[in-house]
Amino acid sequence: MKSIIISSDSSGGGKTTVTLGIMKALIRSGYKVQGYKVGPDYIDPAFHKSVTGTASRNLDIYLMGENGVKASFSRGRGDLGIIEGVMGLYDGKGIDSRYSTAHIAKVLDLPVILIISPKSQSTTLCAEINGIVNFENVNVCGIIFNNVNESYYRLLKAAVEKNCNLKVFGYVPKDERLSLESRHLGLVQSREIEDLNEKIELCSELVLKNVNMNMLLKFFKESPDFKDEYHLQNRGIKTAVAYDKAFSFYYKENIELLEECGEVIFFSPLKDKYLPEDIDFLYIGGGYPEVFVEELSANRSMLESVNKYLKSGLNCYAECGGLMYLTESIEGMEKGHIFDTVGFFKGNTYMTSELQHFGYAQIEVTEENSILPLKLKINCHEFHKSYIESNEKKIYTLTKDIYSGQIKQWNCGYVNKNTLGAYAHVHFFGNLNMIEEILRGVKK
Repeated sequence: MKSIIISSDSSGGGKTTVTLGIMKALIRSGYKVQGYKVGPDYIDPAFHKSVTGTASRNLDIYLMGENGVKASFSRGRGDLGIIEGVMGLYDGKGIDSRYSTAHIAKVLDLPVILIISPKSQSTTLCAEINGIVNFENVNVCGIIFNNVNESYYRLLKAAVEKNCNLKVFGYVPKDERLSLESRHLGLVQSREIEDLNEKIELCSELVLKNVNMNMLLKFFKESPDFKDEYHLQNRGIKTAVAYDKAFSFYYKENIELLEECGEVIFFSPLKDKYLPEDIDFLYIGGGYPEVFVEELSANRSMLESVNKYLKSGLNCYAECGGLMYLTESIEGMEKGHIFDTVGFFKGNTYMTSELQHFGYAQIEVTEENSILPLKLKINCHEFHKSYIESNEKKIYTLTKDIYSGQIKQWNCGYVNKNTLGAYAHVHFFGNLNMIEEILRGVKK
């Protein structure tokens, strides 16, 4: 499979919109496209899948390790791979380029296209572009300008061709119809945008008209199949995974590992009346339970079913939104509007206007519990505008290295019977020992 990376100078530079347009343009040209996303984000991969029809895969060196990234990349299938970067090209975990899109480019040895959305610049922009290109040894092969009119594009193209040793593949013109709605944690999920297909069709038409796709295709690079040693043995475990518009934040590889352990079935906490029968393990991922909490709360039979199963000893792992769902109540998007939820963990979830914890961190299990061993360390990512008030014992100590030796620590992670819930998002490739320990106690 030949692949390329799409990056930018910053967040908000148009990566997602242009990535979707290029994907659709290639599909319309007869190619099978595999999408990837650098970093821990769940929402952009869902947009990729809506275009390609194939699950997109995350590539996150902090969460997965370099070998985990290579394994995930090799699991992709298609004629062409499109990797959407995260933030700016060199932005990673801290004040260097570790875990950035540039780091991914080096690990996979792939070329990079920059998506640039300029404003009132020409020659100075060339100086900035040269700074990006020369900052590290990354193969930046060309530029696509975004959100510009034709006359400005002609000026920019001439300036870049004079001052930068880069190809200019074309541009995507400014069009308000291409905008994607946002909410408090980022873009609205793809399944919530009613006219998404129309937006993608329009963007692909603009790409086909204004970007030299034949020239762009020449820079896609063939990659080898990397070693993939990230597997689990079949244990005959039947896993139920909560999946609907309230809970959709899952890494593809996490589900694949559970499928290797046995059968995986999906259910909707919003629409289904009860948990699936005869399950051995329950996995409730993140999402937007606070947005759909009124519907979740109204589904009393599901709340009672989950509570009953967990109290009877069903093994369960709940992340972020899943943890929120298992508390006694969640505050909705309007302050003071409280809705009952499962009530397995004693405590309540409250929404805030600011992020409570954001970014990569490392978990250490610091309290005795029935699921994970003491001193186990787990790489994770947090991103939430809520907090939980609870007297339940917390088993995790999380440490975030901010920069220059400054660290931030906090506690999280709740265990009740055979259920573990925490705000942290975890990729099992970088933490195989964690999922092994969780599944070790599953009762069949």
